[in-house]
Amino acid sequence: MSYLPQIGEVLGEGELTALALPGVDRLQVLGRRPSLPAGLKIYAIGDIHGRLDLLDELLARIEMDIGLRPAVQPVYVFLGDYIDRGPSSRETIDRLIEHGEKNKCVFLKGNHELIAIKCLSDRSWFDQWMRLGGMETLNSYKIPAQGVRNGKRIVELQSAFHQALPQAHFRFLRDLQASFTLGDFFFAHAGVNPNADLASQKESDLLWIREEFLSSNVDFGKIVVHGHTPVCEVDVSSNRINIDTGAYATGRLTCLVIEGASLAVIST
Repeated sequence: MSYLPQIGEVLGEGELTALALPGVDRLQVLGRRPSLPAGLKIYAIGDIHGRLDLLDELLARIEMDIGLRPAVQPVYVFLGDYIDRGPSSRETIDRLIEHGEKNKCVFLKGNHELIAIKCLSDRSWFDQWMRLGGMETLNSYKIPAQGVRNGKRIVELQSAFHQALPQAHFRFLRDLQASFTLGDFFFAHAGVNPNADLASQKESDLLWIREEFLSSNVDFGKIVVHGHTPVCEVDVSSNRINIDTGAYATGRLTCLVIEGASLAVIST
C-alpha cells in the first residue's frame, strides 16, 4: 500500500500533517465501521527502538496537527518497544517521561521493556536481551556491554545497569500498561490471542504473539492497533492495524490518527 494525500493540511515545503489511511473500508467491528467517542483524538505511535531523532520529529508533526483542531482532546498512545537497537534508548525514555508530564498519554509495555526490567533481577535474560538490541540500550546508559556471554561479565552488567538506571526510568518501565481500550479500538504491543476474549488476554500474548494473531480474521469486537512485527507500510486488515514500520532500520516512525470514524497517518 502507499499513503495517499487525500486529506491533511499543508505544513510547508509540500508536507502534510496527516494522510488518509488506505484500506479503512476493510475495518469492521460487529458489522460496522469503528469509531471513537466525540471530542477525542488518538495519536497511536509505533515501535520507537531508541530513535529519539524520529520521535522528536514525529511529535513535532503531531503538535502541528493538534494545532489545526485545538478544541479536540488529544490522547497519545505509545505501543511499546521504546528501547534497544537504536542509539538513544535512555534519551528516548527521558523524552517520553517529559512528554507524559505535559500531555494525556498511555504508555504500553513492549517485549523489549519486559526483558530489560527482568534483567534487573534475573541474569538468565541477559543473553536474549543482547541478541535483541540490549547492548545499544546499555551503551546509552554509558555501560560498555561487549563480552556479555561471559558469566562474570553478566553479573557486572546487571550491577552496572542497577546503578545507572534512574529511579524515574525504573518507575516508567515498571508502570507500563499491557493494553488500553477506547471506543472501538484495543491497543496492545504485539496483538491478541484470537482464542481468548479481550478482557482475558495474557500479558505474554499481548507482548509477543505473531502469526496466530496476524493470520486471524476473527472479529474481536474491537479493532486491534499494534506494532511488534515490522512492515514496510501500515498493514490494515478487517480486525487490526499494524503501525510498526521498523523505525530503527527504515527511518520511518509512524503514528495512527483516529478521530470519530476517520483514520489517518503521520510518519517521519
